[in-house]
Parts: sequence; structure tokens; C-alpha cells
Amino acid sequence: MTAGKAAAGAAARRRMTVRELAIWRSLLDTTAELRRILGAQLQETGLSPADYHVLLALSEAAGRQLRSSVLAASIDWERSRLSHHLGRMERRGLIRRDDCATDNRGAEVSLTEDGAIMFRRATPPHTRAIKKHFADALTPEQFEALADILQALQNHLHAQPSPRARGGAS
Repeated sequence: MTAGKAAAGAAARRRMTVRELAIWRSLLDTTAELRRILGAQLQETGLSPADYHVLLALSEAAGRQLRSSVLAASIDWERSRLSHHLGRMERRGLIRRDDCATDNRGAEVSLTEDGAIMFRRATPPHTRAIKKHFADALTPEQFEALADILQALQNHLHAQPSPRARGGAS
């Protein structure tokens, strides 16, 4: 057994320290507070964070449209949650759902002109709020460290089979 594998095995068996657990809790609390603050600001534009998430995905898609199953996967939502939310957004004129031409079970979700206008109006104040409450708090060195930490987490998460892939709960 190599030293790296032995160290990884030991790390997998040991319990988290009090300090590690405190940092984990701080991460949860801080990201929840950022979501709360940014969500409240976004509400002032007439969009919920969920609306913005959907509109962002559609605005970045080719032709400003996606199949509902692709949209659900891209924003990591269950299809039933997405379907209910899309119904609310459709009633407000932000998106349109059309039957999929290639599959009777699917729907194509499109960004409407009203949805695009709302998204464009919401983006500048939302971006300013992200800068104010997140970016302005960090130095360039802290940004680089955060980027490294996030990449390490992504590498670790993608090296592990997901609960869905193992047949477990999500």
C-alpha cells in the first residue's frame, strides 16, 4: 500500500475535529445568509431566486430554450418541482412551454420576451448585490484560495460515486 493510499484511508476513518465541524457550520450559515440577502434583493426586482435560476439557464441556452428534462438537470431540480414552478412562471408570462416535436412526453421551455426583459432588468442590481455582499469582502488572494478550495471539492465530489449513481437517496 502506498503512503498516499494509507493517508487517505486514515483520513476516511478519523472523525472530524471540533474545528473542522465549526468551519463546516460556518460555511452552511454563511452561504444561507448570502442566499437570504441576495434573495431579498432579487425579490425587489419582481423575481424570486428560483425564477432567476430558471431564466439564467434559459438565457444561456441556444435559442433561449431547453427541453424541460434538460432544464431540470441543469439547475439540479426534480422534474415535479420544475413543472410546478414553470406553471407559475408561465402564468406570469416569463416563459412558454410547448410540446416537444420529437417526444410527446417532453416539453420545450422557452424564454419569452417579457421574461428576457425581466431578467435583463434584474441582472445589474443582482450583480451589484453579489459584488457588495460577496466579492467586496474578499481580497484577490482570498478569491484565488477560494477558487482552489472549490476546485478541490469539485474534484473530490466527482471522484466519488453520487448517491443517485449508487442507488441511494439524493
